[in-house]
Amino acid sequence: MRIIALLMAAGRGARFGGDTAKQFAGIGNRTVLRHAAEALLAEGIVTTLLPVCQAGEEGLVASLLAGLPSLAPVAGGATRQASVRAGLESLASDAPELVLIHDAARPIIPTGTIAALIAALDHHPGAIPAHPVTDTLKRGEACIITATVPREHLFRAQTPQAFHFAPLLAAHQAATAEVTDDAALLESRDLAVALVAGSERNIKITHPEDLARVTALITPALMPRMGTGFDVHRLVAGRPLILCGVAIPHPLGLDGHSDADVGLHALCDAIYGALAEGDIGRHFPPSEVEWKDADSARFLRHAAARIAARGGMLANADVTLICERPKIAPYADAMRERLAELLGARVSRISVKATTTERLGFTGRGEGIAAQAAAVVMLPD
Repeated sequence: MRIIALLMAAGRGARFGGDTAKQFAGIGNRTVLRHAAEALLAEGIVTTLLPVCQAGEEGLVASLLAGLPSLAPVAGGATRQASVRAGLESLASDAPELVLIHDAARPIIPTGTIAALIAALDHHPGAIPAHPVTDTLKRGEACIITATVPREHLFRAQTPQAFHFAPLLAAHQAATAEVTDDAALLESRDLAVALVAGSERNIKITHPEDLARVTALITPALMPRMGTGFDVHRLVAGRPLILCGVAIPHPLGLDGHSDADVGLHALCDAIYGALAEGDIGRHFPPSEVEWKDADSARFLRHAAARIAARGGMLANADVTLICERPKIAPYADAMRERLAELLGARVSRISVKATTTERLGFTGRGEGIAAQAAAVVMLPD
């Protein structure tokens, strides 16, 4: 059985405010739209998505849904009802048996909701998830209560709403008045719409505080993990001096299999340590010719990608360069910016500083440069 879900993403969400429509707001590393799409597909019941969006945003929406089983986005109309009708009519020539209509601003669909909706369609032309009203309801005017409304038999309608395709399309094409949801169109034609259990988790993002609530539900608890790193390389003639990704004018450079950037190497080890994934030599063995004279920026990008792959984020990183010369302070801000760029992090989370050993040891004698680093990574617990 073909079941297609219309993903309604044409609204602008005036009550949400800001320059970004709520369906394009971010939760973690994905948009609200992407979360809603993945929720529709999570149980393997919906076979295909059909996004309906504002005209001109088709390319953006398609890119945000890349990799998912989705038809080309359809431009919506001036109202939600017009947008749903546009989506349904685009499917009419090869209509599915069943169709779901879902708000892109609802990124959480509790497990079992879609299965319950489809089961209800065995006996009814439509079905919606609904949650009983538990608050006392008041009718008011001019900030004065005019009546208390009995809450018995009252429900808050949610999406996705599920329908047999043909009666829903017919109801839209015959509609003469605007309604706030698709179930109301079937109701107006005396067609029974079943109620299945909704959930408090099925939140529609309307105001900014709703986004915060949904983010708290979707984002797993993160636990801080700290790692440290240390590296040292000899100073030699004939090599460029690269420290924390920045080329520094100096008569000597660091000797090593790669570009020998001790700052980046120490930071990579700190991140790998926080992830409990070994050290830089495990990921980029010095015995392999591929890494000969390699730009160590590749190593740090890999470390950042490993954080993302684990569903984590970098809380902060701190690098200390240990040398008598060159002086690091004039380059520290450029180093911070370069590290932030490579890590995809804000500069405010990156620290680069330097110290000497009071002319003691190999760094004091100018024979080499050492670096130590610490990184705190937030990972799902």
